[in-house]
Amino acid sequence: MKCIYCGAEESKVLDSRNSEETNAIRRRRECLVCGRRFTTYETIETTPILVIKNDGSRQSFDAEKLKRGIIKACEKRPVSMSQIENIVSTIEKQIQNKLTQEIRSAQLGEMVMDALKAIDEVAYVRFASVYRQFKDLESFKKLLENM
Repeated sequence: MKCIYCGAEESKVLDSRNSEETNAIRRRRECLVCGRRFTTYETIETTPILVIKNDGSRQSFDAEKLKRGIIKACEKRPVSMSQIENIVSTIEKQIQNKLTQEIRSAQLGEMVMDALKAIDEVAYVRFASVYRQFKDLESFKKLLENM
């Protein structure tokens, strides 16, 4: 691991801890050349997951993009950031546990809506209204009636 201060490649690990929210190991290191300390995070390398969009195109799964969409739906609602991060990490784990490298955007959207429905119904309706792209008021009413 290169020192961020002097670029030396030799350092020693002073402390290691699990970082629950990111599934990483946090390591506190000390450079053997300049003596300064820095922190690194070690994560498991995963197989990239592709999201199949409605038009058939594919793009890489982006947990940050998913998180931004959920944050937008939860704006001005009593949903904490830790709840949002928990939703994202749970969905990401579910996708990886399927042992497939592709997932349809429809499946991904349903997973988000299921999670939001359990936490905050207003956030659920907001997300569903954007995700399902309602064409008229009747289809929106049906969603509300099914709740």
